[in-house]
Amino acid sequence: MKLRLYTIHHLNLCFSSIEEEQRPDVIQKCYWPLLRLAENLHVPVGIETPAYTLEAITGIDPSWTEKLKDLCRRGLVEFIGSGYAQIIAPLVPAEVNIANIMFGNQIYEKLLGFRPGIALVNEQAYSAGLIQHYLDTGYKAIVMEWDNPAKGHPEWHGEWRYYPQYACGVKEEKIPLIWNNSISFQKFQRYAHGDIEMLELFHYLASHIGEDVRCFPLYGNDVEIFDFRPGRFHTEAIMQEESEWIRIGSLYETLAKDERFEFMLPGQVLAYLADKQGGNELRLESPGQPIPVKKQGKYNISRWAVTGRDDLGVNTLCWRMHDTLMTRENAQLPSKVVKVENAMPHEDWKWLSYFWSSDFRTHITQKRWEVYQEQLHHFKDRLSIIDANYLLPEPDKDGLQMVTPNCAGKIVRKGRFLEIRTKKVVVRLNCKKGLAIDRLWLDNLDGPFLCGTLEHGYYDDISFGADWYTGHTVFESIGQPKMTDLSPVEPEIYRDSESGDIVICGNITTPLGTIRKRLRVGDNAPAVEMIFDFDWHSVPMGSLRLGTITLNPEAFDRNSIYYQVSNGGSVETFAVNDKEFDHGGAVSFMVSTQGGLGITDGRVIMGDAKRRIVVKTDHTLAALIGLMQYQKTNSNYFWRLSFSAGETDETRRLYRQGPCKIQWKVLLTAQ
Repeated sequence: MKLRLYTIHHLNLCFSSIEEEQRPDVIQKCYWPLLRLAENLHVPVGIETPAYTLEAITGIDPSWTEKLKDLCRRGLVEFIGSGYAQIIAPLVPAEVNIANIMFGNQIYEKLLGFRPGIALVNEQAYSAGLIQHYLDTGYKAIVMEWDNPAKGHPEWHGEWRYYPQYACGVKEEKIPLIWNNSISFQKFQRYAHGDIEMLELFHYLASHIGEDVRCFPLYGNDVEIFDFRPGRFHTEAIMQEESEWIRIGSLYETLAKDERFEFMLPGQVLAYLADKQGGNELRLESPGQPIPVKKQGKYNISRWAVTGRDDLGVNTLCWRMHDTLMTRENAQLPSKVVKVENAMPHEDWKWLSYFWSSDFRTHITQKRWEVYQEQLHHFKDRLSIIDANYLLPEPDKDGLQMVTPNCAGKIVRKGRFLEIRTKKVVVRLNCKKGLAIDRLWLDNLDGPFLCGTLEHGYYDDISFGADWYTGHTVFESIGQPKMTDLSPVEPEIYRDSESGDIVICGNITTPLGTIRKRLRVGDNAPAVEMIFDFDWHSVPMGSLRLGTITLNPEAFDRNSIYYQVSNGGSVETFAVNDKEFDHGGAVSFMVSTQGGLGITDGRVIMGDAKRRIVVKTDHTLAALIGLMQYQKTNSNYFWRLSFSAGETDETRRLYRQGPCKIQWKVLLTAQ
């Protein structure tokens, strides 16, 4: 039977390593050949571009946009939407995601005369919480990669990759799903670049022919890499004498003549929803891969969160802008107007979408980085955002009374341990290990401790033959000894005269500078707050993780444990089901982590059917991502959550030469 092929060519003039003055060249060398291919060969083609790029193309060469409209009317091109800017939605608050899609739709309609019905998930970075946003803004289907979600769901039938399915959201919502395929589009790229021959690509495509008609994505990625080189890596394919578009045209012509294959538009795939292998309701996310992303493991969510030139810094500033707009009466919130006909958010939300673009967070050139920084800080100043407002002040000593251990039995020092007891909390800190939490009880003071330190020898498994701490910092850099804050400290102890809370302060000296640590233990609430203040002379290239929370396996029922988190939308629940995963595990020598959690409502909940810990963080101080780990041991399990302020990959650049100050806090409560 025939293999029905479809393509979705992704256009992006904001491409990180393309200078603005190169954009006319990209339009001539990359975008026009694509339209000519569809028109001259009468081959149906899918084209997707963020609205920002469509605006930019129109400003440079309006005839290209007119030709696109003409080909759409003639049925040779199907236009796929995505939003105003190419933002990584699972790292971005829901209001910005909604605004981004709304502004995109507005511009598509203005420039093309219609709104697209199918959306490509930006960078194929997906979370279930995004489904409702697409439905609310009028999209009828989405495009998402098959390979990585399928890896997290070995129970899926392999035949499902050839037919449209339904992607399920957080509640009962669902949306039709068209598959992309990373291996296929990488094969296509290799052929276009002359790395493999047409016969090899044909052999690969033929391997997907089955007994029934199947639909398969021939291509679903960048266009700027054909007859042009963005200059991201020294390993980019060498330009051939023969035009790559001629090679691509030859491929299309040969495929069109081969009776085994047939071209179709992406939207035509949806006709197969009623097929016996189509229309299954799938959850693309999984506990080990809560945010699936396209391609191989190095291409994960951390590359836009905590790598790049200064992902942490620009993301944190964007969060401050978001919170400022949320409090402005005249900044018309996207979440409030999304279903109101013709209502649009304030224009400031469009700017914020632009500033959250993925391309400023990877291989951005120095020249574009400087322009971006100027724009970003101009917008910050216009919103009257003062960085000092987001710095955590030192404790107000006027409101605190210094106390000593053995005070009314609430604070007791026994050797290396400092134990604090209040009405709702019991916590034991290890003064020999930088005030790491040794034991923590919240509310249920008579049961097993919820989190703390699992000592060397706790596990009957040599793979876990170490001390596993809570509330500490670890910095690892290639070729250097591991650096931690697990050093002796003599804390200062205070009582807040107003709230009754106990405040413990300590300074830890490290080779990179001082880490000031502050813990606030709730008196009337089951809560412990940890504040980390890094006053370092520099931050070398490496992995910086802090605030780790190691759960006590004896406190949670292994058969019902789960975690909850929001990644750009509503809160999602992930049942662990004894499946092993480690978001923070290294992919390779170069790439230090496998993924992470966006935590876009500021909370991660970990628990079982009876009890749970709520972990709250503040992205306006530092926009860290979460790294969850769950592994089985010989007769037990290991479960912890860390937070990352920096990781390594091929996009990471050391840009800060002077002092670096990072402040961050995390609040542990029980529910």
